[in-house]
Amino acid sequence: MTSTRPHRLVLWDIDCTLVRYPGVGTAWYAAALSAAAGVTLSEQPDFGGRTERAISTDILTLHGIEPTEEMIQRLWAELIAASARADGTLHTDGHALPGAAEALTALAGHDGVVQTLVTGNLPEVSRVKLAAFGLHEHLDLDIGGYGSLSAHRPDLVPHAVARAAAKHGTAFAADAVVVIGDTPNDVEAALHHGAVAVAVATGTYDADELRAAGAHTVLADLTDVAAVRTAVLGS
Repeated sequence: MTSTRPHRLVLWDIDCTLVRYPGVGTAWYAAALSAAAGVTLSEQPDFGGRTERAISTDILTLHGIEPTEEMIQRLWAELIAASARADGTLHTDGHALPGAAEALTALAGHDGVVQTLVTGNLPEVSRVKLAAFGLHEHLDLDIGGYGSLSAHRPDLVPHAVARAAAKHGTAFAADAVVVIGDTPNDVEAALHHGAVAVAVATGTYDADELRAAGAHTVLADLTDVAAVRTAVLGS
């Protein structure tokens, strides 16, 4: 039996694309900031479509703390600890978005399709959020682009592409890379590298805003598996 050489790389966002955990990010950051710096969280920046490095830098700055690499790493260690404490009960704090499991499963059934992440989350936090609903099973989390890498979201895409190419021994052309997310930042990250931008209007941005950002395809959600397949595979 011959195997099909990988030819399509799908890079998924997590929050408000595959899962939704209302208030969890704020609660984890509050616990992390208190443990890492002894400070009560009183202000927070916009989280949507941004990376953990950008968010952490802003949170520290807003609370009068210099965002040194040492302090950022300390904050992240506490953030990871907060997510680990929630492991096992996180499924009660949120839900998988409709169609998420079915879409991941359907794409996994196509030879040559590799699925991983481009997410603002840290790797450890990503796994916890997805595993709560079994959504990690069709994703290769070892080759993703994570929010620890850069404050600039577009930087995450080439990192994920390079890791996937190295693992699979193949080059993914720009138009063979598909970024799926719910914010204009996800769309920008795709377009910046010539990738295909698929947006889902399941977050705080509506379909018109996502189209205006330049998304090649905008879906109301992931429930129409055939539409997801067409958006990703082009047929």
